[in-house]
Amino acid sequence: MKIGFFTDSYFPEIDGVTYTIKLWREELERKGHEVYVIYPDGDYDPGEREVPVKSVSNPFYPGYRIPLTRRPSMLPDLDVVHCHGPAPIGLLGRYYARKHDLPSIYTHHTPLEEYFHQNVKFESVANALSKLYVPFENAFLEGFDIVTASTERIDRNVEHVQLPVGIDMDFFQRTDEDWYPDRTVIGYSGRLSMEKNVSEILRAAEKLPEYDFVIVGDGPYRAPLERDAPDNVEVRGFLPREDLPTFYSSIDVFLTASTADTLGLSTLEANACGTPVAATDVLPFEQTIGADNGERFAYGDLEAMVDAIETCLETDRDTRAAVERYSVEYTMEHLEQLYHNVPLSKDESPVDADAPWRFSDEERS
Repeated sequence: MKIGFFTDSYFPEIDGVTYTIKLWREELERKGHEVYVIYPDGDYDPGEREVPVKSVSNPFYPGYRIPLTRRPSMLPDLDVVHCHGPAPIGLLGRYYARKHDLPSIYTHHTPLEEYFHQNVKFESVANALSKLYVPFENAFLEGFDIVTASTERIDRNVEHVQLPVGIDMDFFQRTDEDWYPDRTVIGYSGRLSMEKNVSEILRAAEKLPEYDFVIVGDGPYRAPLERDAPDNVEVRGFLPREDLPTFYSSIDVFLTASTADTLGLSTLEANACGTPVAATDVLPFEQTIGADNGERFAYGDLEAMVDAIETCLETDRDTRAAVERYSVEYTMEHLEQLYHNVPLSKDESPVDADAPWRFSDEERS
């Protein structure tokens, strides 16, 4: 099949969406499909089947770009359209699917309304924009044959298929190399932005001066984090992807206080490398982090966060086994089912009800 990934988030910017698209593309092409990526141009040289769209810099969110336009007639011939965002490239993908009467799929990666509060100066304006935006996205999603999301809830008024983005279990596994052999290190990897609440990690570090904390990532909140970090915290930029398994294997606990993740890829990657996770007691972590792979704590509760870290340090767990269900191999198997079965009748189920990431009633409780 010729599959078109339409995304407003792509290299050279590094985030979960970018790496998900890269992983999915590699896996699908390994299975014999052709995957084209349509994305905003920037400081990145396109490779084979990468189609840039003319764009300008984004004044509201540095590092990301605002696409302008591209004629659908200049895009490759496709069999399936798969959109990964509701911005202009996503709109282009939905228009292309309608124009050519093609099956269309949308994957919900990010609750964009969370970012208004990060980039708009006045909270009242950010709240107003959020209230306006969500209905817009609901209407946008209704135009797709199938909408997927990594967990059971996406806070959108559309029916959706639960399909975790998946992790590369072959790539993410414990390494022999240990960067911190004589230290107890609490680590984090991800974007340094408001909704990730990385400042909570600084509070934990102040409470636990006997441990070292390493924060890996970049984003608009990096400068204030570096300014406010206590002496036992190291803030560094994004690591090359090939170094992430070693980082995850070297730290003793992965800590996140994020309240806006849709799956939390970095937490599952750390688990795949044998490292327990301390995470906020919110979705998606209510579904992905449990006794087998970590601890959860109430957001804002410093004592609970410290207790979660200490419990992770004191308890042995087979964290890798706990996240096998999220292997990208399972994701690709079910994604191919979607591609071959859209559009579906209302009575058809596009993904096996016994998919490995689905929780039983006992597990959910």
